[in-house]
Formats: sequence, C-alpha cells, structure tokens
Amino acid sequence: MCEVEISAQAYVKMHLHAAQYPHCTVNGILLAERCIGGRMDWLCVTDCIPLFHNSLSLSVMLEVALNQIEMWSLHKQQMIVGYYQANSSLRDSSPNAHALKIVARISEYFKDAVLVMLDNRRFSADCEIPPVAVFERRDSHWIPKDKNVIMWKDWDGTRQVCKALMVLKFYRLLVDFDSHLDDIRRDWANEDINNKILELTCSVNGHA
Repeated sequence: MCEVEISAQAYVKMHLHAAQYPHCTVNGILLAERCIGGRMDWLCVTDCIPLFHNSLSLSVMLEVALNQIEMWSLHKQQMIVGYYQANSSLRDSSPNAHALKIVARISEYFKDAVLVMLDNRRFSADCEIPPVAVFERRDSHWIPKDKNVIMWKDWDGTRQVCKALMVLKFYRLLVDFDSHLDDIRRDWANEDINNKILELTCSVNGHA
C-alpha cells in the first residue's frame, strides 16, 4: 500500500472540470512524475488531464485521448497513474462500471494506480475536508484507501486557490478532450490554467 498525495494543480483542475459541467458525469486521467519500474512507496499525483463530459462510453475517442496523453506525458517526464470521475447525480459518488473498466486498464501498466471519485455531496470550494474518495485495487476489487495514507501538502492553501479560480470563473476556460476534439486548437493540457494555479499557490504560500 503506497501513500498518495494529491497536488493543488491536480485537485483544482478536477474541481473546475466538475464545476464546468455540473449536470454531467465528467472524467479524466491522473498523472505523476515518471518512475523506474512499476511500483512505488509514495505516489504524488501532480496533474490531471480532463477527458470527457459527453462521450464517456465512446471507446474510440478514449483510445485517441489516451494515446495523446501518453505521448505528451512521456515528453514531460510524467506517467499515467490513475483516473478520476465525478458523477452527474448529486447523491452518487460511487465508481460505476465505466470508471472501474478504465482504471483497471491503467492498473495493468501501473500496479499502484488509483481511482479518485469526487464526492458530490460535499463538493464546494469552501469544503474543509477534501471532497474525494480514493480507491485502490486489492486482488480483483477496488476498495477505498485508508485515509491515513492520503496526503495533502496544504489543503487550506489548495482550497483558497480553488475558491479564487471559481470566483474568477476559470472553469469556463478549462478544456477537456470533448472540447478539444470539437476544436483542435484548444489546449487539453490547460497550460494557462496550470500557470495560474502555480501563481496563486505561490501567492498563498507567501512566495514572490
């Protein structure tokens, strides 16, 4: 069982994706710095790539997205380590068959892959406790990870950054693969948002 840390950049982008399409199920891929070998004792989720809000079940589009993310992450010295999803129903934060299928596929290549489900019932920029559930694979089942091994470097700071971007309506600027496939000029890596998150994180932490 490895410890998992979720960075501000990864969480805030997940939050913005769900906020952009509040009545849709949204999903995406989790990234971490590339490691040698297939396992690690500590996993820091450094980024996420938003996938879909309309076409979750279209396998062809998923293959296109995964191939592009894999090539891009290799260039960035990162690797695919998991999957996230926020369901459309306010009362449903359980992984469905589609989520389990995708994360199971990822775990074939990375044994410590994680599944992050956003908890819609606690979903707000002011949430004092991170509104996520993290799952890991045990044998053939996906079960919630021990909360004691899920780390947040600075949850209060992450929450402040998230709130600031929500006030600025940055969720309108977030690009997922659905949007990218409609207009390939749009950046699914969301580098502008990444830079803004870094800027606000430095400000919150008191760095120039």
